[in-house]
Amino acid sequence: MIDVLVVDDDFRVAEINAKYVGKVPGFRVAARAHSAAQALAAVERAPVDLVLLDHYLPDQTGLELVHHMRERGHGTDVIMITAASDVVTVRAAMRLGALHYLVKPFTFAALRTRLDSYAALRRTVDRVGGRGVAGQEQVDRIFGALRTAPIPASPGLPRGHSEPTTDLICGVLHRANQPLSAHEVAAETGLSRSTAQRYLRHLEQAGRLRLSLKYGDTGRPEHRYAWVAP
Repeated sequence: MIDVLVVDDDFRVAEINAKYVGKVPGFRVAARAHSAAQALAAVERAPVDLVLLDHYLPDQTGLELVHHMRERGHGTDVIMITAASDVVTVRAAMRLGALHYLVKPFTFAALRTRLDSYAALRRTVDRVGGRGVAGQEQVDRIFGALRTAPIPASPGLPRGHSEPTTDLICGVLHRANQPLSAHEVAAETGLSRSTAQRYLRHLEQAGRLRLSLKYGDTGRPEHRYAWVAP
Protein backbone atom coordinates (compact mmCIF):
# COMPACT_ATOMS: atom_id res chain seq x y z
CA MET A 1 0.00 0.00 0.00
CA ILE A 2 1.09 3.57 -0.72
CA ASP A 3 0.64 5.74 2.39
CA VAL A 4 -0.60 9.26 1.68
CA LEU A 5 -0.63 12.43 3.80
CA VAL A 6 -3.44 14.80 2.75
CA VAL A 7 -2.64 18.46 3.51
CA ASP A 8 -5.27 21.19 3.08
CA ASP A 9 -6.23 24.08 5.35
CA ASP A 10 -9.93 23.51 4.62
CA PHE A 11 -11.18 20.56 6.70
CA ARG A 12 -13.96 19.81 4.21
CA VAL A 13 -11.66 19.80 1.19
CA ALA A 14 -9.18 17.59 3.03
CA GLU A 15 -11.98 15.14 3.76
CA ILE A 16 -13.07 15.07 0.12
CA ASN A 17 -9.49 14.55 -1.08
CA ALA A 18 -9.01 11.78 1.48
CA LYS A 19 -12.16 10.04 0.23
CA TYR A 20 -10.86 10.29 -3.33
CA VAL A 21 -7.55 8.70 -2.30
CA GLY A 22 -9.40 5.89 -0.55
CA LYS A 23 -11.22 5.04 -3.78
CA VAL A 24 -7.98 4.36 -5.68
CA PRO A 25 -6.69 0.77 -5.28
CA GLY A 26 -3.27 0.55 -3.69
CA PHE A 27 -3.51 3.86 -1.83
CA ARG A 28 -4.54 4.66 1.73
CA VAL A 29 -4.67 7.86 3.77
CA ALA A 30 -2.15 7.67 6.59
CA ALA A 31 -2.92 11.10 8.05
CA ARG A 32 -4.50 14.51 7.40
CA ALA A 33 -3.00 17.90 8.22
CA HIS A 34 -4.39 21.42 8.01
CA SER A 35 -1.21 23.46 8.43
CA ALA A 36 2.45 23.20 7.50
CA ALA A 37 3.40 22.56 11.12
CA GLN A 38 0.93 19.68 11.39
CA ALA A 39 2.15 18.23 8.10
CA LEU A 40 5.82 18.36 9.09
CA ALA A 41 5.02 16.77 12.45
CA ALA A 42 3.08 14.01 10.70
CA VAL A 43 5.97 13.23 8.33
CA GLU A 44 8.47 13.13 11.20
CA ARG A 45 6.16 11.02 13.37
CA ALA A 46 5.48 8.34 10.74
CA PRO A 47 7.11 8.61 7.29
CA VAL A 48 4.68 8.48 4.35
CA ASP A 49 5.22 7.76 0.67
CA LEU A 50 3.32 10.68 -0.83
CA VAL A 51 2.02 14.10 0.24
CA LEU A 52 -0.99 15.66 -1.51
CA LEU A 53 -0.17 19.26 -0.73
CA ASP A 54 -2.12 22.50 -0.85
CA HIS A 55 -0.05 25.64 -1.40
CA TYR A 56 -2.14 28.07 0.65
CA LEU A 57 -1.65 27.06 4.29
CA PRO A 58 -2.24 29.28 7.35
CA ASP A 59 1.33 29.28 8.70
CA GLN A 60 3.46 29.04 5.53
CA THR A 61 3.12 28.04 1.90
CA GLY A 62 3.16 24.48 0.72
CA LEU A 63 6.40 25.08 -1.17
CA GLU A 64 8.05 26.43 1.98
CA LEU A 65 6.96 23.22 3.69
CA VAL A 66 8.56 21.12 0.94
CA HIS A 67 11.78 23.12 1.33
CA HIS A 68 11.82 22.46 5.10
CA MET A 69 11.10 18.77 4.53
CA ARG A 70 14.08 18.51 2.19
CA GLU A 71 16.30 20.38 4.67
CA ARG A 72 15.40 17.81 7.31
CA GLY A 73 16.18 14.92 5.01
CA HIS A 74 12.63 13.87 4.12
CA GLY A 75 12.54 12.74 0.49
CA THR A 76 8.79 12.18 0.55
CA ASP A 77 7.19 12.49 -2.89
CA VAL A 78 4.84 15.44 -3.40
CA ILE A 79 1.86 16.12 -5.65
CA MET A 80 0.60 19.69 -5.43
CA ILE A 81 -3.18 20.11 -5.25
CA THR A 82 -3.94 23.81 -5.08
CA ALA A 83 -5.80 26.77 -6.53
CA ALA A 84 -2.44 28.53 -7.10
CA SER A 85 -2.05 28.51 -10.88
CA ASP A 86 0.48 31.30 -11.45
CA VAL A 87 3.53 30.27 -13.45
CA VAL A 88 5.98 31.38 -10.76
CA THR A 89 4.48 28.95 -8.23
CA VAL A 90 4.23 26.14 -10.78
CA ARG A 91 7.91 26.52 -11.76
CA ALA A 92 8.97 26.69 -8.12
CA ALA A 93 7.09 23.44 -7.46
CA MET A 94 8.91 21.81 -10.36
CA ARG A 95 12.28 22.96 -9.01
CA LEU A 96 11.46 21.49 -5.60
CA GLY A 97 10.63 18.15 -7.19
CA ALA A 98 6.82 18.05 -7.21
CA LEU A 99 5.82 15.08 -9.38
CA HIS A 100 2.46 16.50 -10.46
CA TYR A 101 0.57 19.77 -10.12
CA LEU A 102 -3.23 19.58 -10.01
CA VAL A 103 -5.18 22.85 -10.08
CA LYS A 104 -8.42 23.16 -8.10
CA PRO A 105 -11.20 22.52 -8.81
CA PHE A 106 -10.54 19.09 -10.26
CA THR A 107 -12.39 15.83 -10.82
CA PHE A 108 -11.81 12.48 -9.20
CA ALA A 109 -10.71 11.17 -12.60
CA ALA A 110 -7.98 13.82 -12.78
CA LEU A 111 -6.63 12.91 -9.35
CA ARG A 112 -6.88 9.19 -10.02
CA THR A 113 -4.83 9.59 -13.20
CA ARG A 114 -2.04 11.31 -11.23
CA LEU A 115 -2.12 8.67 -8.52
CA ASP A 116 -2.09 5.86 -11.06
CA SER A 117 0.92 7.39 -12.81
CA TYR A 118 2.66 7.74 -9.46
CA ALA A 119 2.03 4.07 -8.70
CA ALA A 120 3.36 3.22 -12.18
CA LEU A 121 6.49 5.25 -11.42
CA ARG A 122 7.12 3.26 -8.25
CA ARG A 123 6.62 -0.03 -10.07
CA THR A 124 8.95 1.06 -12.86
CA VAL A 125 11.68 2.07 -10.42
CA ASP A 126 11.33 -1.27 -8.66
CA ARG A 127 11.63 -3.16 -11.95
CA VAL A 128 14.67 -1.14 -13.03
CA GLY A 129 16.37 -2.05 -9.81
CA GLY A 130 15.68 0.48 -7.08
CA ARG A 131 19.07 2.01 -6.21
CA GLY A 132 20.90 0.27 -9.06
CA VAL A 133 22.43 1.96 -12.12
CA ALA A 134 20.01 2.65 -14.98
CA GLY A 135 20.80 2.99 -18.68
CA GLN A 136 19.14 5.55 -20.94
CA GLU A 137 16.32 3.17 -21.82
CA GLN A 138 15.52 2.60 -18.13
CA VAL A 139 15.76 6.34 -17.40
CA ASP A 140 13.32 7.09 -20.23
CA ARG A 141 10.97 4.46 -18.85
CA ILE A 142 11.08 6.05 -15.38
CA PHE A 143 10.34 9.54 -16.67
CA GLY A 144 7.69 8.22 -19.04
CA ALA A 145 5.79 6.62 -16.16
CA LEU A 146 4.72 10.07 -14.97
CA ARG A 147 3.08 11.09 -18.24
CA THR A 148 -0.70 11.44 -18.08
CA ALA A 149 -3.32 11.70 -20.78
CA PRO A 150 -5.71 14.68 -20.75
CA ILE A 151 -8.82 13.98 -18.68
CA PRO A 152 -12.16 14.82 -20.29
CA ALA A 153 -14.78 16.63 -18.27
CA SER A 154 -17.03 14.35 -16.28
CA PRO A 155 -20.01 13.47 -18.51
CA GLY A 156 -22.33 13.62 -15.51
CA LEU A 157 -21.59 17.26 -14.68
CA PRO A 158 -22.40 20.41 -16.67
CA ARG A 159 -19.59 22.69 -17.76
CA GLY A 160 -18.37 24.78 -14.83
CA HIS A 161 -19.33 22.17 -12.21
CA SER A 162 -16.73 20.22 -10.24
CA GLU A 163 -16.93 16.89 -8.44
CA PRO A 164 -15.43 18.22 -5.14
CA THR A 165 -18.10 20.93 -4.91
CA THR A 166 -20.81 18.44 -5.86
CA ASP A 167 -19.58 16.03 -3.18
CA LEU A 168 -19.45 18.86 -0.64
CA ILE A 169 -23.08 19.83 -1.26
CA CYS A 170 -24.24 16.20 -1.32
CA GLY A 171 -22.53 15.62 2.02
CA VAL A 172 -24.37 18.52 3.62
CA LEU A 173 -27.75 17.33 2.31
CA HIS A 174 -27.02 13.72 3.25
CA ARG A 175 -26.28 14.68 6.87
CA ALA A 176 -29.21 17.06 7.21
CA ASN A 177 -32.28 15.78 9.05
CA GLN A 178 -34.60 18.09 7.14
CA PRO A 179 -34.80 19.79 3.71
CA LEU A 180 -32.49 22.79 3.28
CA SER A 181 -32.76 25.96 1.24
CA ALA A 182 -30.05 27.25 -1.08
CA HIS A 183 -29.24 29.91 1.53
CA GLU A 184 -28.75 27.25 4.23
CA VAL A 185 -26.61 25.08 1.95
CA ALA A 186 -24.48 28.09 1.07
CA ALA A 187 -23.97 28.87 4.76
CA GLU A 188 -22.98 25.26 5.52
CA THR A 189 -20.53 24.93 2.62
CA GLY A 190 -19.08 28.44 2.43
CA LEU A 191 -20.23 28.77 -1.19
CA SER A 192 -22.13 31.72 -2.59
CA ARG A 193 -25.91 31.38 -2.70
CA SER A 194 -25.93 31.53 -6.51
CA THR A 195 -23.34 28.73 -6.76
CA ALA A 196 -25.24 26.58 -4.26
CA GLN A 197 -28.49 27.20 -6.17
CA ARG A 198 -26.85 26.20 -9.47
CA TYR A 199 -25.57 22.91 -8.07
CA LEU A 200 -28.83 22.18 -6.24
CA ARG A 201 -30.83 22.68 -9.41
CA HIS A 202 -28.60 20.26 -11.32
CA LEU A 203 -28.71 17.63 -8.54
CA GLU A 204 -32.49 17.90 -8.34
CA GLN A 205 -32.82 17.48 -12.12
CA ALA A 206 -30.48 14.46 -11.94
CA GLY A 207 -32.76 12.84 -9.36
CA ARG A 208 -30.29 13.02 -6.49
CA LEU A 209 -32.31 15.59 -4.53
CA ARG A 210 -36.03 16.06 -3.94
CA LEU A 211 -37.47 19.57 -4.28
CA SER A 212 -40.26 20.81 -2.04
CA LEU A 213 -41.84 24.23 -1.63
CA LYS A 214 -42.28 26.04 1.67
CA TYR A 215 -44.96 28.70 1.57
CA GLY A 216 -44.74 31.76 3.82
CA ASP A 217 -47.16 34.53 4.54
CA THR A 218 -46.02 36.66 1.63
CA GLY A 219 -43.80 36.44 -1.43
CA ARG A 220 -42.73 33.46 -3.48
CA PRO A 221 -42.43 29.99 -1.93
CA GLU A 222 -38.99 28.95 -0.72
CA HIS A 223 -37.33 26.06 -2.57
CA ARG A 224 -36.04 23.40 -0.20
CA TYR A 225 -33.97 20.35 -1.08
CA ALA A 226 -33.71 16.94 0.57
CA TRP A 227 -31.33 14.03 -0.06
CA VAL A 228 -32.76 11.12 -2.04
CA ALA A 229 -31.33 7.81 -0.86
CA PRO A 230 -30.01 5.72 -3.80
